[in-house]
This record gives sequence, C-alpha cells and structure tokens, in this order.
Amino acid sequence: MGRNRFRIGLSVALFSLVLSGCNSNDGMTADSGSAGDVQQTEVSEKSNEVTIRETEFGKVQGVSEDGVYKWLGVPYGGDTSGENRWQAPTDPEEWAGILDTTKPGDIALQLSADGAVGSESALNLDIYRPENEKEDLPVLVFIHGGNNQTGKAQEISGSSFARNQDAIVVSVNYRLGALGFNPLPALKTGTEEENSGNYTMLDLEKSLTWIRENIENFGGDSNNVTVSGFSAGGRDVMAMLISPLFEGKFDKAISFSGCMTIADEDNSQEVFAQAIAPLVVEDGLKGTEEEAREWLLEDNPEVKDYLFGLEGDRLVSLMGNAGIRMSVFPHLYKDGTVIPEEGFATENYNEVPLLMLTGGNEFSLFGRFDPYFGKYIADGSIDTDENIAAQYDFVNQYGGQLYSLFNLEESAESMKDQYDAPIYGMEINFGEDVDVVGEVMAKFGSFHGVFVPLLDTDNQNYAALVGEAYTSEGAIELSEWFQTYIYQFIKNGDPNSDTLPEWTEWTEENRDILFMNANQSNATAEIGQNNFTYEDVLNAIDEDTTISQEEKEALLTQVLNGRWFSGRLDEKYGNTANFYE
Repeated sequence: MGRNRFRIGLSVALFSLVLSGCNSNDGMTADSGSAGDVQQTEVSEKSNEVTIRETEFGKVQGVSEDGVYKWLGVPYGGDTSGENRWQAPTDPEEWAGILDTTKPGDIALQLSADGAVGSESALNLDIYRPENEKEDLPVLVFIHGGNNQTGKAQEISGSSFARNQDAIVVSVNYRLGALGFNPLPALKTGTEEENSGNYTMLDLEKSLTWIRENIENFGGDSNNVTVSGFSAGGRDVMAMLISPLFEGKFDKAISFSGCMTIADEDNSQEVFAQAIAPLVVEDGLKGTEEEAREWLLEDNPEVKDYLFGLEGDRLVSLMGNAGIRMSVFPHLYKDGTVIPEEGFATENYNEVPLLMLTGGNEFSLFGRFDPYFGKYIADGSIDTDENIAAQYDFVNQYGGQLYSLFNLEESAESMKDQYDAPIYGMEINFGEDVDVVGEVMAKFGSFHGVFVPLLDTDNQNYAALVGEAYTSEGAIELSEWFQTYIYQFIKNGDPNSDTLPEWTEWTEENRDILFMNANQSNATAEIGQNNFTYEDVLNAIDEDTTISQEEKEALLTQVLNGRWFSGRLDEKYGNTANFYE
C-alpha cells in the first residue's frame, strides 16, 4: 500500500475513534486470541456464584459492578480466521468448566490510529442486566457504528440503561471492513448466503439466533428482543428489515442515526478490485495495478488462494477514507439472498414496530473533520476566521438537514406503502444552544451520536466533544425521558407512558416527529413536523449568499458530494455519481 493511502486511512481512523469510541483494548493486537478459541482463565474477584449462567455451549461467569451483572466477551460464533475467513459463522466450540467473562472480549480486526488492532475471530457479545433476580426482562440488542469498518461492542456500556430501566442490554462484536464484506467473484464458492459477500450480516444473524436461544438464562425474555444499531449499525438494522435471513429474529427495531443504504454488486466488485490491486503489485503477482484489478475480478481459484493468504491487517487497512461514502467502501450488497435484488423497494419487509432517530446536526463531525477543513482545524482558524467559519456553517447546516432527512423522513417515505407496522420518529436538538451546552459542544450541535450519552450515562467516549453539557439538570432529565421512551418501546412496542408527553406515530398523513431538547433546568419533548423537504434544502443552497460562489462550488463538489444523503444533490450539481442506492 502506498504511503499516502496509509496516511489517509490513519486520519480517518482517528476520526473513527471519536465517532465510535473505538479505543483499542489494552494489549489487543492482530495476533490476539479469538472467540472461537475458548480459554478458561482465573475468575475475577468481583464475580460471584450468582453470575454463573448456562449457555448452550458451556457455563459463563460474569462480574457484579455498579448495580449490574455483566458478562463480557461471551462467544456466539466460532473461529472466522484462516480457512474460515469469508465463511458463514459456525457455533463456538463447547467448553468444559466455567468460562471467565469478566473482561471485554477481542474486538474485530480493524484499522486504528495505532495501525491494525483486534482479531480476525471476534464473534462475541456483552450482556448487561440489573443486579436483581427479575425474569422475562425486555432485551435491547445494540449493533455498534463505525461504517462497518471500525468499532466495538463497548462503544456503549449497557450498565446505566439496564440498571435504571430493568432491561437486558446485549452489545455485539462482528466482522468488519473487507473481512466483513467482500463481493469478489473468486470468493463465491460456498452457500448462497456466503456468496452474498455480506459476512457481517451473517454474523449479526448468528448473534440474534444465539440471543433467542440463550438469553432466558440471563433473565431476558427471548420473545421480546429489540434489535438496535447506531450509524452503520442502524443501517444494518434497516437492511435486516428487508432481509429474508432475519425473518423472526427480532420483535422490534431501532435505527439510531441509520438510513437506507445498499450497494450494487457489480460496482462494488470494481471498487474492491481497485482497492486490493496495489497489494497484488506489491507482492509481485502482477506488474501493473490495471493488470491486478482485472485479475482480481476473475472467478479464479488462484485469486481465492491469494485473498485467503493476505494478512488481515493489510485488508482492513484498505478503503479507510470512506467518510460515509458508499463509493469508497461499498457494502450491504443486494445479492438476492441476504438482501433482495429490489432492495428497499421490496414488498416483503420484516414488519415490526420501528423507531428511527436522528440528530439535528448529523453532518457536523463529518464536515469539521473533512480534509477540506484539515489545515483550518490545525491552526484553529475554523473558529476564528469569519470566512472559514461561514464555510463550515454552510456544510453543517445543509449537510445536517439532508442527513437528518435521510435518517428519518426519507426512509419512512420510502417504506410507507410496504410497511404496516408502527413507525416512530425522533429528532434530538440538544446541543444547538451555546448558553445551554457551552462552547465545546455548540461547535458540533446535535451531532451524529448525540443520543449516546443519554442512553449510556456512564459513557466518556465523547467527553472531548461535549465538555460538561450533559451534567446539567436539564440534560439529566432529558436522559431520564429518553431512556423511558426507549424502555417503553422495547417493552411494549409503543414508546408512550403516563409520565411523558405523548409520542404519536409517523404516518404519511401527519408525518409526526418527537423533537427532544433541554435547557439548563428542564427537558422538553413535543410533537411537530419538519418545515423543509429535500428540495427545499437544495433551493436554499442555491440562494445562500453567506459564502462566495467559488467556495460554494468547492464545498458541493469536495465535501457534501457522494455522501449517503447526497444522491439528488450530486445529480443537481453534476457531481460524479458516488451514491449507489
């Protein structure tokens, strides 16, 4: 891989650390142990007999801490390295005795600021439940974010929600990057599901199967499982709604800042071949990248052998500059088996009550950390130079509006004719008032991930972004309200309770959204509708005079272009088509 390509990957990896809290586990390396290679270790002093639970593969012992019982790194799948790379996940090997699950398990192999970290075999999950003996608790499954390239189960801790709401939280590790998705023809030698290239989705299906079959032993109701995900995890959840593979695997769904994104397989094969071609040249198999690209697109056993022989850290270091652009790292292929060929136009949804959430300023982090603003971040002028600040405000405002629409209303609009189950929409606007949240958080507003410190009050991953914003009485009450709505939804399929403002469904007729916010003292929640459409935003961009026309064109073609939400924007302004679906 070229030096510049690796630098790009590292810069985006640094951004991913902020977005998904993906700090590498202490001592975690590309050669660390795997969930498929179960080892018993000395059990923590904080664990006790009440945390010993049965699974179908053996006993596990967790830890009692902060009012919750935790089981960390519990295997749900077998080895996915070596000859098992790019295969459907198997069951974990059974073990004798009691498995220590008091410490986090391996994270999936991925690119970080320190290079490649994690393990190729990391199919494990974390379980949190309140420190009591209640049974039949509702189960909230969390799929972490990170563009399906980075991230880990401990993006959130389920402790505060489990403790406060009497619920079970399960957070899942799964394969990432080119190990989790790979559409190249040479790999299509397995089952139809394996030939889909959607290995991440096979992992997530395996985890949900494990949860259905084992969660009762931890006090959960196996017939009341809500699958949720943030960002890429939310997009995976939306894909689950149209996947035949996930029929009957969950009872409700929540998409936290996710949206409808799938990729065309032919285009994706070209992108993957182009990305891997430099490695082929570097290894001396072909003389030019073009020859390597053509070779990688062949249905050829030699290509398969080469791909299986590549070191995992080289694979996950590819395509690290995606930045919510499907064209750079295409995934979620509409293969016809895992994801239907017609994509979200299918008439066969897995119809369950659905909650879709967005922040009001969803693009702020992506805009601020875009390479376009890199030198202005470095010298601080993004906050001090009026012209540079105006350019950031431009992408923050319009990118935020388009991204928020895409996360919620655009998705609901696409589904309305095929989806009969209830849909609830929420937009969080906390963070936009500097007098309430302070100057640190106000730079980002209600950013991509604004909900995380509300759901997980123990979370410190975003401390650099939010300062003391979440410590006020209003923010604390906002967290209480937010958690109550989520709990009621996962328990009953309806987020309403007698103690909170009414939350009505989104329908084609009323398009109701619950807007949540807080001042220094109190939380607010009120039903309303957005007063702008996608076309309104495009018209406002045309009429905007806060920056020069030259600057506007640069931002439209270099920063806002090709994102998940940019399809119609790219079409209008003649950008290269980077949006597959």
